[in-house]
Amino acid sequence: MKINSKLPNVGTTVFTTMSHLATQYNSVNLGQGFPDFDMSQDLAELVAKAMKDGLNQYAPMAGLPVLLERLSEKVLDLYQVEVNPITDITITPGGTYAIYTALTTVLEPGDEVIVFEPAYDSYIPNIEINGAVPVLIPLEFPGYSIPWDIVKSKINEKTKMIMINSPHNPTGSVITYADIEQLREIVKGTNIFILSDEVYEHLIFDGLQHQSILRFPDLLERAFVCFSFGKTFHSTGWKIGYCISSPSLMKEFRKVHQFNCFSVHTPSQVGLAGYLLNKDSYINLGSFVQKKRDYFEQLMTATIFKPLPSYGSYFQCYSYEGVSELSDKDLAVILTKEYGVTPIPVSAFYQAGTDNKVIRFCFCKKEETLDKAVEKLVRYKG
Repeated sequence: MKINSKLPNVGTTVFTTMSHLATQYNSVNLGQGFPDFDMSQDLAELVAKAMKDGLNQYAPMAGLPVLLERLSEKVLDLYQVEVNPITDITITPGGTYAIYTALTTVLEPGDEVIVFEPAYDSYIPNIEINGAVPVLIPLEFPGYSIPWDIVKSKINEKTKMIMINSPHNPTGSVITYADIEQLREIVKGTNIFILSDEVYEHLIFDGLQHQSILRFPDLLERAFVCFSFGKTFHSTGWKIGYCISSPSLMKEFRKVHQFNCFSVHTPSQVGLAGYLLNKDSYINLGSFVQKKRDYFEQLMTATIFKPLPSYGSYFQCYSYEGVSELSDKDLAVILTKEYGVTPIPVSAFYQAGTDNKVIRFCFCKKEETLDKAVEKLVRYKG
């Protein structure tokens, strides 16, 4: 039996490859984006209580009503916009699932989707499996800003969607209000959808304001905005997220969702609904994670690696240009095997493997983990 692969160019992800190497060589894994410290015990106890209380059967397809209500209240408080908990929000098994479902909801064969590179690794396969075509636009190096003039030049009658991601994975760059104005100008009077990946919405630094699409009703009416509880509450293994959209778009989103996942783990939804009453759990998250970025960046001054700005997310990119002629992939392997620290090569986030001599580290770790990693990295001299 032979399968005509829908993703013939896709192999094992770089995260799987590098994490396997990290395990094999007992390396400090600063590659994949997950914390190595415990999530809130209060949240864990709320979920455990829900299980013990017998709340273990299917939740409603769109999500537990009390959780949807809490999210609606959170959006109003943060972004001063009303979203209807009944018609505008759907709980999903992870942010990546929400992205896939949004793309599958609107894409048809031959449609074009504008994607900025470096890009989170699920975007392009999700587009291609729906028969659509990714139109790849590189962010401007080294600041990883959006080249809006190029975006405008790529718009045509086949353009179905523009994907944005802020705070950005893998670079830590963020979208500004000026970017929002450019986006507004481009989509005004068109039938172009927006997919906004905002899974790091609360992990934003240096006093910057997260420019969520939720702030802008004229953009939200054509957008799917995707979020992750796992990134917000240090529980990436839970794989629970949600999507917010306008009622007409969400109606179609749920048609896909209900025949794929149908509903999401009920006890976790109960626990999250209770935990969201504690606003400090997400309001103070940016400053908590920024301290880790600052701590890691200070440690890294002892190495040959030069930081590129990170204004959000779990990640910071470091340049080794002028130090070594190794490819970023080769360097990532050498650092893992010979120096005991695993980064991710940023070229892995480009379809063409663009190599700017940059590697990415996840700094959302315990201080002792970061200490151990940099003690090893200082030995690398190029």
